[in-house]
Amino acid sequence: MVEYRIDRRGGVATYLQIVQQTKQALRMGLLEPGDRLPTAREVVEATAINPNTVLKAYRELEREGLVEARRGLGTFVRATLGTAPADSPLRGELDAWARRARAEGLDREDVAALFTAVLTQHFEGDDEA
Repeated sequence: MVEYRIDRRGGVATYLQIVQQTKQALRMGLLEPGDRLPTAREVVEATAINPNTVLKAYRELEREGLVEARRGLGTFVRATLGTAPADSPLRGELDAWARRARAEGLDREDVAALFTAVLTQHFEGDDEA
């Protein structure tokens, strides 16, 4: 099950953070079709956000065809985005790179800027970038 982390200082709407984190879990293979997402109540208890925010995120995921709400049962994954499993060797390489970047004094924003620049360079014009 996915555990949502809300960054209240990041400038990204809370419901979008839930959507993005769910999509990331789908892409990494941490969530698969048939898995149940946490209930709105569980997310509210873990993050102290408004239940309507959770429901808005789940509606957006449902609109995109990634999840489906089943009355009285919860919200379940319908589709996956995953082609990069969590245990990919590339993850280990990226982890080592991130450790090195941090050891050299880069902060989160510096690393994100570098990574985004490299993604743009290599995936320019792709729908995924």
